[in-house]
Amino acid sequence: MFYLVGLGLGDARDISVKGLEIVRRCDAVYLEAYTSILTCGVEALEELYGRPVTLADRETVEQGLDSVIAGATERDVALLVVGDPFAATTHHDLVLRAAERGVPCQVVHNASIMSAVGCCGLQLYSFGETVSIPFWTETWRPDSFVERIDANLARGLHTLCLLDIKVKEQSVENLVRGRRVFEPPRYMSVSAAAGQLLEAVADRPEDWAGLTPSTRAVGLARVGTDRQRIEVGPLRDLAVCDAGPPLHSLVIVGKTHPMEEDFLKQFEPKSSD
Repeated sequence: MFYLVGLGLGDARDISVKGLEIVRRCDAVYLEAYTSILTCGVEALEELYGRPVTLADRETVEQGLDSVIAGATERDVALLVVGDPFAATTHHDLVLRAAERGVPCQVVHNASIMSAVGCCGLQLYSFGETVSIPFWTETWRPDSFVERIDANLARGLHTLCLLDIKVKEQSVENLVRGRRVFEPPRYMSVSAAAGQLLEAVADRPEDWAGLTPSTRAVGLARVGTDRQRIEVGPLRDLAVCDAGPPLHSLVIVGKTHPMEEDFLKQFEPKSSD
């Protein structure tokens, strides 16, 4: 059996009882360490779960985890996923690959940012299309996500923005030279994401119906942990906020219900008057 086990958003203890029982009886356990990161080390997982855990890094994941799935033809294999297994399309592909090989697959769900975003008080059914914001480079500055945010705002809907993660990346020079030298990990912050959005809409008037510097936004950091932090304010203010260590997410606020307003006010800067 090939198991996809969600770990939730906090630490090693957030695994479900069902997931823990599966992990403890599996012959091999892997941690998918590409689409998200864990707030604790692999050692903490191994100590609690009582099983050795092998990291499946970017290269392993991008190659389709074929060797991992192949191993499940004769034994029980678990792939641990931060959040919920189906919060990333990568894992849908794994289920299809397992089916092609005739390997039975079982998924154990858990909390993900897609549902836990409700911690800021915005109601989940009032969210529109989720967007991803990638790191810009000097030569690559995509901004199609702004159009989708605008479309959500036009309908009065909120937008969850998933922020880029760069793990085990190689520079162009090292790629060309074939050197296995990797850049330090980078995790996009609320301020960096807000800054890119401000650049993308720099020429828009303040009364524009879509995204502008005055559009209300919510910065989320380390959701699901005891160090969770939420910031609320206009986009221009979030571009200079310091929400601390990763992981971060950003929400662009659409039309709000009075209950949502009451909840958001908890996280707005307190007046000095």
